[in-house]
Amino acid sequence: MLPKGANLQKIRDGKKTYAITPHLPGGFIKPDTMRKYADVADKYHGVLKLTSAQRIMITGLKAEDIENVWQDLGMQPALGFANCVRSVKICPGSLFCKRGKRDSIKLGMELDKLYHKKEMPSRIKLGVAGCPNSCAEIYVKDVGLLATDQGWDVYVGGTAGAHPRLAEKLVESLIDDEALRIVAIILRYYEKNADIERVGQFIDRIGFKKFQADILAEFYGEESRRGQAETPASGEKLKPVPGALTEGTLVAGDKIEADSVISDIIRVYPQTVPVFRSFGMGCLGCPSSTDEPVTKAAEIHGLNVPELLSALNKVV
Repeated sequence: MLPKGANLQKIRDGKKTYAITPHLPGGFIKPDTMRKYADVADKYHGVLKLTSAQRIMITGLKAEDIENVWQDLGMQPALGFANCVRSVKICPGSLFCKRGKRDSIKLGMELDKLYHKKEMPSRIKLGVAGCPNSCAEIYVKDVGLLATDQGWDVYVGGTAGAHPRLAEKLVESLIDDEALRIVAIILRYYEKNADIERVGQFIDRIGFKKFQADILAEFYGEESRRGQAETPASGEKLKPVPGALTEGTLVAGDKIEADSVISDIIRVYPQTVPVFRSFGMGCLGCPSSTDEPVTKAAEIHGLNVPELLSALNKVV
């Protein structure tokens, strides 16, 4: 079992080290909190690491120290599911940057407050950029907001990682309230209709025209749907999409073996998701799980393969 609020980082000579990543909305931190981070890292022989999600990780920690680390920081453990809104990346925007066209910090902080750690079909990353330089990397975010002179342009379906995909423009020139409302519609639609797949993979499966038509139909009203793609028949079988969790050879009734692929298992047997979580495995929605067998995942996490297989097949 994972220590509370920690992630396994490394196994070296049979010894495991862990990391914690306290939540820092927008990457803002006060000097006294920064000093506390440094003191705690020093006390427990950890190392501070700036992450791409604008947070500060303390890594190189021992399992038995994790609870004391959180107590010394004076924070509650940053808990969450592997499949959730992982981060909201925010650029300095008009508040701090000479090139900023709009207040990306205000909008980004509101999105963080509304959605951070909200459970989703797969991991979700949001980005808010205050100008077309896109320092918040909105083109590789599941949902990205880009400020222009006319308003906020909204992009969807971007991802980096093992299967990179550039985001597509969904709508443009929105005011702040409209941007917040359409993000709510996007996430609600994705949460209701997606398989265990990133937003871009979901869009590739159903088609961008349908995705756009459905979102804008709710945003503007049904008039926006006219002339767009029709909704597929109810119960339509998922079609394999490269990099998504909709491909593989496992079928219902098959026993889970050591060489069974993680993404294939959770597609066919979604009831195994709590089992993976109970073993401290963050495989759900991870790009690596697309072609990672149980043996490899277990090795990375330092788990006993027969024990894991037994638990998985028990719920199957």
